[in-house]
Amino acid sequence: MIMTVYKSYIDFLKKFVFMDGNIVVIVSDTFRFDLLHEGFIVKNNVRVKLNSVEKLCSESVEFNRAYHASFPTVPNRADLFTGTFTFTRYDWSPLPKEWVTLAMILRKAGYTCMMVADTPHILKDGYNFDRGFDGWVWIRGQENDRYRTSPADVRLPCSPQKLRSVETTMQHIRNNYHRKYEEDWIPAKTAMEASRWLEENYRGKFFLYVDFFDPHEPWDPPAWYVEIYDPCYEGEEVIYPAYGPCNYLTRDELSHIRAMYAGEATMVDRWIGFLLEKMNNLGLFENTTIVFTSDHGFYLGEHGLIGKSIIMGESHGLAPLYEEVARIPLLVRFADNLGLRKKVKIDALVQTPDITATVLDLAGVKSSTETSVHGKSLLPLVRGEASSVRDIAVSTPSLIKGVRAGLRATVTTDEWSLILAPETSMAEAEKIEVTFMVDGEPRRLKPMGEITTELYNLKSDPKQERNLVSEETETAKCIHAKFIGFLSELGADRETISPWLKCRGLI
Repeated sequence: MIMTVYKSYIDFLKKFVFMDGNIVVIVSDTFRFDLLHEGFIVKNNVRVKLNSVEKLCSESVEFNRAYHASFPTVPNRADLFTGTFTFTRYDWSPLPKEWVTLAMILRKAGYTCMMVADTPHILKDGYNFDRGFDGWVWIRGQENDRYRTSPADVRLPCSPQKLRSVETTMQHIRNNYHRKYEEDWIPAKTAMEASRWLEENYRGKFFLYVDFFDPHEPWDPPAWYVEIYDPCYEGEEVIYPAYGPCNYLTRDELSHIRAMYAGEATMVDRWIGFLLEKMNNLGLFENTTIVFTSDHGFYLGEHGLIGKSIIMGESHGLAPLYEEVARIPLLVRFADNLGLRKKVKIDALVQTPDITATVLDLAGVKSSTETSVHGKSLLPLVRGEASSVRDIAVSTPSLIKGVRAGLRATVTTDEWSLILAPETSMAEAEKIEVTFMVDGEPRRLKPMGEITTELYNLKSDPKQERNLVSEETETAKCIHAKFIGFLSELGADRETISPWLKCRGLI
């Protein structure tokens, strides 16, 4: 009896007293969920092997049904930094000055907040995602970061018409021209910078945010990483492919693209492992919770697509958000002193804002007007106190500019994936509008291809190959109604909701 009471008391302490431990959030941009557990096949049953992330899986709670909310890179970070679904009030743009961020809240709660990032779009051009952090380091040189101007002439790795942007490809090659050893690659620099910061600050109470842009393209890891997966390839290397239907690529080129992506992911995995090993050496696993996630995935031939949208010249179209893009990895290695479960897989639907709510819960920050978030803490799921936190997951580009460019929203339930296409006139759909996603460069939004509503049963058809919307119309209508209700719960205005009241195939 005494031992039972003692154990209950210890469990109580673990539940509340240790809730102000350290927190590390690691984001790996464009990291597909199927990279976990050797699920990603390059070709001929050659599978990606990520040793460091797999080890983290073995010590973590793994949320199998995690989905991003706002899409893509910058809106996703806005969701993560505010804990809200920003797609009803925000698009790819600088972080609004009046918004309260996670770092601001945690600083007020006594945390030292540090950002180490090499993802350029949240920091360049005055985007202000460093706001609230006590310190921040931007590792320069990714993608179209205006970092270096020489050499003036660089050699392209493939025919220019296969590239999404010749200028960006050249800038990236120029930025990284002088690399010699693996430590010169950007993920290594990011991991080492974060590790050095930990060496100097590990004794305090801290929030460390580490943002790797890789395995986002351009894919250019050291050659040996690619040779693991495609050792005999001799063709062109399309390191920054044009987004859209992938029929402009040969079968060998597409296979090699998958190998380059796999190689990039393997390199990132190696340096995430470096950072985790440093944390272990510093004894931080005892009192530090580690979150690993991504912003979205990437099509690498699935559904006949390459990329995550459709970019052709100066035009930008929006592609459907299938599982390969909408679903994301989410691992949480809870601090040892919390006494929470490890090596557990949870199938409940969760989304990016829920990460923020969980961090605040771990930090012991109670909800208030200032800290109001849309996300739900995942701790009740982990403790077995709840079986779900939401019944739908909504993944979508911003809704604030209307239904331009083939905009569709993906609504996921336990069993179904509904991709909603609003009913709209061609004049409205093709109204001239400029977007800065997915790389900060202005392009004209333009619908491309057939825009339809789609419904898939994820349990019987996980690859989403059989559109059942005409057979399961009532199911689609029920999910659609939940989507409209969710927009209302978020406080979306009438102008934002109105285009979604009537969707193709559901009228």
